Amino acid sequence: YKDSMKPGVAETQNWLNHRNRITLTSLNVRSLEKVCNELIKGALDKELKVKGPVRMPTKVLRITTRRSEERRVWE
Repeated sequence: YKDSMKPGVAETQNWLNHRNRITLTSLNVRSLEKVCNELIKGALDKELKVKGPVRMPTKVLRITTRRSEERRVWE
């Protein structure tokens, strides 16, 4: 508690409690991995806690529906 009363210490403690989440999307997986590794390396150089990367789902959900009632066409 005594340390938090010193000037500059309270600002540092508040800064350390921030949480950031970055979502990166790209069709080029190699460039995405490169940027992700650079971000992680930069955060670790500054001695920050890093969790991730967490992959996002890529599966496309397809639902077959009728286009119209008159035509018997399925899409």
